[in-house]
Order: sequence, then structure tokens, then C-alpha cells
Amino acid sequence: MRMILPPISHRRVIDRELSDFFHTHRTSMFNRAISRLCRFYSVRRPRISWFEYLDWGKTAGKTYYDGRIHLVHPENWKRGRVYKTERMWVQMIYHEMAHYLFWTNAESKADLFMRRMVSGLRPASRTRRALANARRASSGARSVNRSRRTRATTRNRATKRQRRSRAA
Repeated sequence: MRMILPPISHRRVIDRELSDFFHTHRTSMFNRAISRLCRFYSVRRPRISWFEYLDWGKTAGKTYYDGRIHLVHPENWKRGRVYKTERMWVQMIYHEMAHYLFWTNAESKADLFMRRMVSGLRPASRTRRALANARRASSGARSVNRSRRTRATTRNRATKRQRRSRAA
């Protein structure tokens, strides 16, 4: 599926406005970001309602078929969550907006949209270091798994050869 996204310059502005709203709680910042996104896709702005929590705190946002979106406000997002970071909240907004934009096969398209909206944005310096450390740590695990896989494949081939020689 080909997914059309706003240009990176627009995405950066939208992302910055959502981040500012997360910290300042100025509604105008949020409205501007959502309006920019809706203007790009030429769709009406969804009706958004704010809540302290949804579904007993399990859900962060919910999009309905009639175009309404229920969201957890950033003030309440910070309380009582395991992942209470600004990034997680912004990505949740992208996810719910994707539900609003793409109705068919909504869940996978929403996740893909959220990932693509975030890709190419410049992460914070701390995040960049953490990502580099995670890559270094995971690269060693991959090489171990590869060597295990190679040994297992070699063993399987050897046993197949033995079976053939016994059968013959």
C-alpha cells in the first residue's frame, strides 16, 4: 500500500506543536497541529473530546466510526502510566489520527502511519545515544543467534546425509 505523508518540514512543525501542547496545555497549539494534518489530507477536522482516562486507564485514545476521537489529556497522561513520556503521547495522537484517516484495515495502517510520521524527525540527543547503545547491544545478540542457527543447520544436514547412507 502506498501511503502519502506530509513533507518532512510539515511533519516537523506538527510534531513541534504537539510537543508544545504536551508541555504547555495551550489548546491553540493542538488545534493548529490537527488542522495542519487535516488540511494536508483535505478532510474535516475530527470532533475531539478530552478525558482523564478511557477504558479504566487501559486505553489512551479511541476513534469512533462517526469521526469522534476521545483522547486522554496530557495532564492525565503523566499520571499512573508506565510509559508516560511526551513521545508516547504524540505517537498516540498520530495513531488515532490514522484511524480517522484510514478506515479499512485500521489497526495496521494506524501503526504504519505513526511510524512513518515519526521517521525522519530528529530525535533528542539523549534518545539518539540510547538508540546507539541499544543497537550495539542487539548486534551482539544477532551474531550469536546467527551462529547458533548455522550450527543447527549444519547438524541437520549431517543427520540427513547419515539417513541417506543408512537407507542405501
